[in-house]
Amino acid sequence: MYQSGDLILGGIFKLHFFSSFPDLSFTSQPQQPICYGFDVRSFRQAQTMAFAIDEINRNPSLLPNVTLGYSMYDNCMNVGVGFRAALSLANGQEKQVYTLNETCTTPPILGIVGDSSSTRTIAISTVLGLYRVPLVSYFATCSCLSDRQKFPSFFRTIPSDSFQVRAMIQIMKHFGWTWAGLLYSGDDYGVHAARSFQSDLGLAAESCLAYTEVLPWDNDPVELRRIVNILRTSTARVVVAFSPKSYMINLMEEVVRQNVTGLQWIASEAWTSAAVLQTNDLMPYLGGTLGIAIRRGEIPGLKTFLMKTQPDLTYNTTFGNSMVSQFWEHAFQCKFSPPPEGWLEAGGALCTGQEAIENVEEDEFMDVSDLRPEYNVYKAVYALAHALDDMLQCEPGRGPFSGDTHLRRLEPWQLMYYLEKVNFTTSFGDQVSFDENGDALPIYDIMNWAWLPDGSIKLHSVGEVKRSSSNHDELTLDEDIIFWNFPSKQPPRSVCSESCPPGTRRALKKGEPECCYDCVPCSEGKISNMNDSMECTRCPEDFWSSPQRDYCVPKTTEFLSYHEPLGICLTTTSLLGTFICLVVLGIFIYHRSTPIVRANNSELSFQLLLSLKFCFLCSLLFIGRPRTWTCQLRHAAFGISFVFCVSCILVKTVVVLAVFKASKPGAEASLKWFGAAQQRGTVLVLTSVQAAICTVWLVSASPTPHKNTQYHSDKIVYECAIGSTVGFGILLGYIGFLAILSFLLAFLARNLPDSFNEAKLITFSMLIFCAVWVAFVPAYISSPGKYADAVEVFAILASSYGLLVALFGPKCYIILLRPERNTKKAIMSRDIRS
Repeated sequence: MYQSGDLILGGIFKLHFFSSFPDLSFTSQPQQPICYGFDVRSFRQAQTMAFAIDEINRNPSLLPNVTLGYSMYDNCMNVGVGFRAALSLANGQEKQVYTLNETCTTPPILGIVGDSSSTRTIAISTVLGLYRVPLVSYFATCSCLSDRQKFPSFFRTIPSDSFQVRAMIQIMKHFGWTWAGLLYSGDDYGVHAARSFQSDLGLAAESCLAYTEVLPWDNDPVELRRIVNILRTSTARVVVAFSPKSYMINLMEEVVRQNVTGLQWIASEAWTSAAVLQTNDLMPYLGGTLGIAIRRGEIPGLKTFLMKTQPDLTYNTTFGNSMVSQFWEHAFQCKFSPPPEGWLEAGGALCTGQEAIENVEEDEFMDVSDLRPEYNVYKAVYALAHALDDMLQCEPGRGPFSGDTHLRRLEPWQLMYYLEKVNFTTSFGDQVSFDENGDALPIYDIMNWAWLPDGSIKLHSVGEVKRSSSNHDELTLDEDIIFWNFPSKQPPRSVCSESCPPGTRRALKKGEPECCYDCVPCSEGKISNMNDSMECTRCPEDFWSSPQRDYCVPKTTEFLSYHEPLGICLTTTSLLGTFICLVVLGIFIYHRSTPIVRANNSELSFQLLLSLKFCFLCSLLFIGRPRTWTCQLRHAAFGISFVFCVSCILVKTVVVLAVFKASKPGAEASLKWFGAAQQRGTVLVLTSVQAAICTVWLVSASPTPHKNTQYHSDKIVYECAIGSTVGFGILLGYIGFLAILSFLLAFLARNLPDSFNEAKLITFSMLIFCAVWVAFVPAYISSPGKYADAVEVFAILASSYGLLVALFGPKCYIILLRPERNTKKAIMSRDIRS
């Protein structure tokens, strides 16, 4: 189909579905391929190009004083035929410069609109790119064509498959479909789209493929049965298909044969609008399909132009307007003269060219309500026209090229420069420009196959996906109008494994995609507070996981408290011991003049009772939450109190021995070294040594409060870190030294006369004291947390009670219950047992 003009734009369209080559041998004359199966929709696309050029020629502001023409070829859906058409359009370009004069009959073809197939476009663009002849496709979507190194002169007004892939992934994300199957055709379109889909899906890391299958190009029943059986048995309810409609027809025949329902199909733009699949037989299986469709546009005046379609009988139908002639023959079922042999005899009619175009079926040719590929053709023509207009408006000497850019001197590669910078807005409101790869600003409509209650089928738009100004993909869906072909009338659920709730994490199943996993509860001390966590997060040091492992809670604190039974018991026992000491002290003060009080060195007894009271009270420092002052004071008070106590016992033992020796003839002078002053001084010195040890310990390595998490992971044990183990050891060692010394001296004096039986009481009391503290060391070391404090308090109380009962119990018994023994005579008698 040809129209003359000052400048000619080429076009390649698939006017026929099939082609055949009668004879390709080298011995025969080359023959034209035979094309058959006329495609009315593709003819409408070719007429859209003619309309766009006619509209541009009538536009005084675009390419003024220049008439555009066109030369269109049919590719018969064959790579060889399409390649031949492209070479025919570029045939007159041996000289890279065109010169117009009165005798010229072949104006320059500076750009081509086409092709409709990625495979054919790859072949054509590979050659045209060598000569930098711009090729603007309206339907080739293969992402491979965005490679500027391989296809330097390729442009397109339809989005790349890479954007279509991202649009499908956006839909899957929107509905939470993480488990899907992938079907694709084995041609360039399907292979590159599937590869891009798998790659982007892997980067998204949110969805996985249950299976990936290549649809056979021929109707292979064995292979189709195998693929459909996979669809039927797979747990994936969503199927993504990148394929031309011819592949899908064969597949759906087998789907119907095996009655595979309950699938949600996502269609690529190649078969989204395929009317041949939108039938009552297939809608039980394909109803509810969501598809990516080319952007629908409006082209005012196109229908009026189509109504004017008329064959030009002045031309031979083989050349000038053969496309129109073939459409006419197809539309009115007639033949132009001369008709094929036997045509008239079989009842066929001759075409007159005067048939009424209004009688042509509306959906086939005249319906302009759903212009999609036609809109892309329209934009492609206008892109070339705007580039030509910019190039011709360039002032000589100011353009990007040397020499003049003039109608009589044009080169295709010059148009490339301006085509890359095209930027205009169509009458429908869409912006048209090309990026560095020759791709237009991407936008797709989201289509839904609705099966209405009356049995009719409706393909309607439910949203769109487009590239925003911030270079992000934006998906808009109106879910209220989407038809779902499921009993629930809701979107299906397609996941390999259900979502893991908070408190669990994903554990991938070995040998399976990452969407297939088990939900494993988080371990103690770790949480996950969102769905589908890959890892559990450890709680901060002072926190622990909740029972559901979905949030962190403050750890429970543990220390020997006044409010728990153990603490209450120990506190009561300590206060009781203190009270008993006060009672005994009161008894001794009240009966201070009695022989038994005076005979047992009353001053040392009073000091001993005072020290025991301190021992009982110091145990209270070990109860309650550790503070800095309590940690520093508890061991110092404990050490000094017990040294004070044991020093009194030691001095008392020495005095007993001294008195016994003084009772012997000639030994009275030794008592002057054990007077009251010497006794007080000895106790003070011995106690001062312990005070010095505690001072050095507190200054060098003071005990401090410590939060211990080693005993229990879910608890914080508050304890006092002793600071210096050496200091603590010296403190205990000094007490032990004095206690053992007292025990040995008392043991040596155990057989003294009964009047001096204080040594037996001291021996027994120190035996209890040493036994308690010997048992304390291993028990203290092996007791964790608050129980270590309880063991130490118990040792303090046990040893204090042992000393109190052993030393003062018999005396109080005599003072209170046996006063007849509390006489000087009784004390001096050997027969008195106390």
